[in-house]
Amino acid sequence: MELIDDVARWRTYCESQRVAGNRVGLVATMGALHAGHAALFDAARANGDVVVATLFVNPRQFNDVDDLARYPRSRAQDRALAIAHGVDCLVEPSLDEMWPDFPEPTATTVSVRGIGDGYEGASRPGHFDGVTSVVAKLFTITGPCRAYFGEKDFQQLAIVRQMVRDLSFDVEVVGCPIVRDEDGLALSSRNVRLSPGGRLRALALSRALAEVASMRASASSLRGRLRASLGDASIDVVYADVVNAATFEPSRDDEDGEARALIAAHVEGVRLIDNGIVTLEREDR
Repeated sequence: MELIDDVARWRTYCESQRVAGNRVGLVATMGALHAGHAALFDAARANGDVVVATLFVNPRQFNDVDDLARYPRSRAQDRALAIAHGVDCLVEPSLDEMWPDFPEPTATTVSVRGIGDGYEGASRPGHFDGVTSVVAKLFTITGPCRAYFGEKDFQQLAIVRQMVRDLSFDVEVVGCPIVRDEDGLALSSRNVRLSPGGRLRALALSRALAEVASMRASASSLRGRLRASLGDASIDVVYADVVNAATFEPSRDDEDGEARALIAAHVEGVRLIDNGIVTLEREDR
């Protein structure tokens, strides 16, 4: 595995792969890698891509400096996992390389309005601007590629797809299914901060999603059941809703078909998100 820590070499490596006739598969991470990231590497490898992974804890997407300070870092383990799952090139750019003016504000920001306004966008002001700005930079440096993102961050995935459409990046965005632990908890780098008791309480998210996934009902019925299930769990719910998967507008009772249930909650001060597919059925049927 090739290790790169500067933008110029990163750009040259990706271009040389394309010249050689290879397709570049990009997996953007903030480190603290786990089986969910491994699944993204595996997907890129299965598609025949040369796998380029980036490891950069992006300060611009944290609206809480304490959250940034507590974000887990595990460089040696990250490298070992990347090697084990066939990553060809691991890019670990410095903060100076990515945001030379930090901690002063960066003059340029990429912002996606509409689908980024609610839910995570409303709960974490500036978060998605930080995400889209850094992803736009990753795409610009990497060049034409396939980019793999997990569906656990479902709103983020939708926003990145919108940005690619709007700005005509030569990038194919590939969404990959949520990877869960044996107990159902969606894998997240933040899970390591949960105590055993906190982890048990966190299972309320996946249980609530499994419950509404087994139903066919109106949007308001599904929404009510989702919130009732979480309310019984005594966790700090930030939001729990059923939305149109394309627009992120709350689903209506006159809608049929597929929608997404979204949850965000704090458990022991750790912010967790999860989501799942639900099936809407109009009340008048």
